[in-house]
Amino acid sequence: MSAGADLDWEEAFEYRPGQRVELIAQPGTFDTIADYEAMMVPPIWLLNDQRPRYPHELRVISQPPMQTNALRPQCSLTLEKVYA
Repeated sequence: MSAGADLDWEEAFEYRPGQRVELIAQPGTFDTIADYEAMMVPPIWLLNDQRPRYPHELRVISQPPMQTNALRPQCSLTLEKVYA
């Protein structure tokens, strides 16, 4: 596997769908990434923009970290509560 392939995965993760971004050429203009197509040039499609974008045109807006275990129940059930 080449080093270029590794960079594509990193870029795809950074510019994943749902990520909020700001257009660098238009400060204060925010949008959400709709899709990242690694085989397309440019690879990033925004929800409210018909023109695909390059990574250098966008500034990623930080979001809370992704939840690591989405299948973990949100309530704290214990056997004592189940059998009570």
